[in-house]
Amino acid sequence: MHVNGRQITFMNIAIVCYPTFGGSGVLATELGKALAEKGHNIHFITYQQPVRLSGFHANIFYHEVRVPTYPLFDFPPYETALASTMVDVVKNNNIDLLHVHYAIPHASAAYMAKQILAKENKIIPVITTLHGTDITLVGRDKTYSPVVTFSMEESDILTAVSYNLKEETYRNFTIDKPIEVIHNFVDVQRFHRKPVDAFKKLIAPDNEKIIVHASNFRKVKRVMDVVKTFLLLNKKIPAKLLLIGDGPERPEIEAFTRSCDDCAEIKFLGKQEQMEDILPIADLFLLTSEYESFGLAALEAMASEVPVISTNAGGLPEINIDGYCGYMSNVGDVDDMSNNAIKILQDEKTHQQFKANALAQAKKFDIHNIVPQYEKLYESVIGLPVV
Repeated sequence: MHVNGRQITFMNIAIVCYPTFGGSGVLATELGKALAEKGHNIHFITYQQPVRLSGFHANIFYHEVRVPTYPLFDFPPYETALASTMVDVVKNNNIDLLHVHYAIPHASAAYMAKQILAKENKIIPVITTLHGTDITLVGRDKTYSPVVTFSMEESDILTAVSYNLKEETYRNFTIDKPIEVIHNFVDVQRFHRKPVDAFKKLIAPDNEKIIVHASNFRKVKRVMDVVKTFLLLNKKIPAKLLLIGDGPERPEIEAFTRSCDDCAEIKFLGKQEQMEDILPIADLFLLTSEYESFGLAALEAMASEVPVISTNAGGLPEINIDGYCGYMSNVGDVDDMSNNAIKILQDEKTHQQFKANALAQAKKFDIHNIVPQYEKLYESVIGLPVV
């Protein structure tokens, strides 16, 4: 089997992403690791090593985007440096395709790289995966919208992580490009593990219920609603709240909790890389966002057998089935969210059923079900027969 004049056994795939704790970077990194385990050669291109990329893998490679600083530039031209790095990686590693995650600025840089390579008779397909705020927030800004629209249209294939995000994209941008939905995924085996009793006892010495929230503490996450929901819940059921992550809203939230009577029951854990060590001790996961294109944090909680109380915003109804593996409420309705939490936690039989249902729902999005969808997409775009 030949592609571009050479024998193919496994694909050489370049993945461009943000290296941070956000959902797009997490998904891209986990996708690359899963593909590498199947034998493909994966080349990550970003400005620092992704947080979920640890340990040595024989067929995973990391290429750092270096942006020289010159007095002439008030703002270092990262997009130009990124495009140049893409060109270098493609030419020197026989890359079959570029898969860029998050439209800004990765899709436009990929277009630039593709045009440069075409001048040298190297045709490189580009797949762009939309993740959320690149479309619903940043991309809609008139400063970026024309470039984002053009870059999406010029991608060979466009994917979105939820049907809701697909609809939002067509609603906010004038594009004709078909969008294929490939949902986010979770490695159920990694997250579904027995809780460490000693760890749980340390957090909740009197067998209080453990409530967890994880996010980047941006305004859209409405973390204050998490705290307010917990305070109402804690009046009826003794509980502890673990707030995982960091971001611009954290100082305000932290200051508010210090003024609460229940401040001792609320712990800020900061950024945590090994969520699979924390989530299994939780009894409930709270996600009160104004918008989620998908809700990867909620899915990881479900894989840990943790029911989810969430808003009904964005793509969350695609994973959190109301009354089955959790409950959904309107954005800002902390009374309803706390009542739903109490419904699950006040009866052990009900809680156990919701836990089992959460795991069953997560298995629908297991990594082994989703990654083959990307493989088929790759095979189609580089001309390999789809098996």
